[in-house]
Amino acid sequence: MSNAAPVVNESSYLTLHYRLAVAGGSDVVTTFNGTPATLLLGQGQLAPFLEARLIGMPEGTHQTFELSAAEAFGERNPELIQSVSKATLEENSVPGTEYNVGEVVEFNAPKGGRFAGVLLESRADSALFDFNHPMAGRALQFEVKLISVL
Repeated sequence: MSNAAPVVNESSYLTLHYRLAVAGGSDVVTTFNGTPATLLLGQGQLAPFLEARLIGMPEGTHQTFELSAAEAFGERNPELIQSVSKATLEENSVPGTEYNVGEVVEFNAPKGGRFAGVLLESRADSALFDFNHPMAGRALQFEVKLISVL
């Protein structure tokens, strides 16, 4: 019988504390101030690039990872800043809603599903949106304290 600590695999059920922060800056999310998180890997509860950092980690590990923008949510893509006509906006978002610059607006996708963009500028007949992930282009720090692995 082995006394080795359980190790995280692609379908592990975990209890952990974690913190995601902008590198050298403020926390985006943290559980260290409260109740630990419980999650099942492979279910989209954590971003895939974060789950990948946990694979092979033994129970009891406390580690911090530095993630470049490319390793995290990717670099900012200038092609994802696009103009959307007011007619398209009206058809594919909540009709009659007035949006303010800086707000995240959700749209219906052409083949079902949803996507979101940050309103950068409102014009007479169109609106300019940034469809990059809000954390794109930013290096991140991921700290994890693995409490249990099932």
